[in-house]
Amino acid sequence: MSAGRVIFRGVLGAVAALALLAGGAVLYLTLKPPKMAPPSAIRVEVTPERIERGRYLVRHVMDCFGCHSERDFSRFGGPVVKGTEGKGMGVMPLEGLPGRVVVPNITPDPDTGIGRWTDGEIIRAIREGVNKDGETLFPLMPYPGYREMSDEDVQAIVAYLRTLPPVKTAWPKTKIDFPVSLLIKSAPQPAGSVPPPNHADKLAYGRYLVTVANCEECHTPMVKGELVRDKLYAGGRIFAMPAGTVSSANLTPDQDTGLGTWTEEYFIHKFRSYQPYAEGESPAVGKESFTLMPWLAFSQMSDEDLSAIYAYLQSVKPVSNAVEKHKILEAPMEPAAGRPSQP
Repeated sequence: MSAGRVIFRGVLGAVAALALLAGGAVLYLTLKPPKMAPPSAIRVEVTPERIERGRYLVRHVMDCFGCHSERDFSRFGGPVVKGTEGKGMGVMPLEGLPGRVVVPNITPDPDTGIGRWTDGEIIRAIREGVNKDGETLFPLMPYPGYREMSDEDVQAIVAYLRTLPPVKTAWPKTKIDFPVSLLIKSAPQPAGSVPPPNHADKLAYGRYLVTVANCEECHTPMVKGELVRDKLYAGGRIFAMPAGTVSSANLTPDQDTGLGTWTEEYFIHKFRSYQPYAEGESPAVGKESFTLMPWLAFSQMSDEDLSAIYAYLQSVKPVSNAVEKHKILEAPMEPAAGRPSQP
């Protein structure tokens, strides 16, 4: 046999071995479940105080209904359509997603919602990104941040969700494109037990609120599915929907392009100025005023919480990043949400 044939056969053998290894790796990732702990056997004690805390978190800090409800994006802030709270949005109309991302029903309906979920299964889904059936939730649901949510707060959310009127609404299942469907399996991580935040430590409490409110994820530019870590909170992440396109604002204390010149009083006033829209009727807007910033929900946060958020944002690294909020997209968007790694 000639040396050329020996080399050729050797190359073919190496290629076949690599293909076998690649196929084995894909099969392994396909069959491998996400990292998860069994759901807790906890039964949340329901009290008026816990329900009220859960209501505040769901409606105003985390803005859960901003995704898990129908929205009227013809009006400023896309107010939630009354009577649809918790029923889900169906297919998320956000451009750049790697497949069909469905926002499910989180009302207590036993057939199409979470009525048959245990308290522990709901807690695991919120903080760890694994559903009742052990499947990975697409990380557009910001559970990497919710992992830092305290035990008491997540139990309050469960207590409140149990009080919602059940709505029977069946949606199709989420279907994520390959290979993202495999990569997102690395996103879930067991949360363990998380103590309550220290309200006396204003910066620490502000960081806690910013984390569970998902500010970092929305206000940091993303490249190839990863947040640009040296531009945390610097804005510029683009969100494109049929109703309009918007870039998130720079929240760092940069003097020229961020919040460096904002006083605490003005910061709180900015949020409060949208409270009449939340309590009444939000005005009609066009694409030039489209926003996904949950002003209507955040406008009803407490002064203590807004003050803590302001204090924390003033402590982060200032980044010069001028943002054009309604820039016209000149190229197709890359996948814009749901990075596979832990933040």
